[in-house]
Amino acid sequence: MRVRFSDVFPLKACRYHEVTGAGSYSFAAICCGVTSGKAIWFVEGWVPEVLNPHGLQTYCDPHRVLIGKCAGALDILAATEESLRSGSVSLVVAELTKPLSLIAGRRLQLAAEAGSSTGLMIVREGMGSNATQTRWSISPAYSPDDSTQMRWELNKNKEGTCGNWKVCWNDEAHRISVVSEPAQRAHSAHKAY
Repeated sequence: MRVRFSDVFPLKACRYHEVTGAGSYSFAAICCGVTSGKAIWFVEGWVPEVLNPHGLQTYCDPHRVLIGKCAGALDILAATEESLRSGSVSLVVAELTKPLSLIAGRRLQLAAEAGSSTGLMIVREGMGSNATQTRWSISPAYSPDDSTQMRWELNKNKEGTCGNWKVCWNDEAHRISVVSEPAQRAHSAHKAY
């Protein structure tokens, strides 16, 4: 049975999730936009590329996103855990540069449950933890008509099956829209004359 998009997105609250791929920052920004409250986004201080809040404007109100710089990977995990546990923000996003252990993942999961918050870790391929609720891979999808199309693949889902969807950002509605796959008619095969 194929999982429905509405069953897995927006991300389930009181859990932590992971995202990877070329479109992971867009996915995280969209998650900031669909959350009901404020968000905090943690990055390591030594990383030269810094998130520009104005770049989030397409998907969310940048005034609702606090950006926190941490000294290193351990500090990001500690700050993420404390933020999730506090319940003071609806969403905690963290950019991780080192692999996430099962123990660290379980601690994040418990913190999200305790604070009724949602966690989203941006990880590189193969760096996630088995403790995550869901793991997504996001990539751009070519379309001659729409430059915002993306392919969202759900690679891990603790509560059901996985799936993939072609989605696009609907600027007017300010939300994600699932793009229908083209269907072939039963009698549309080309005939040779």
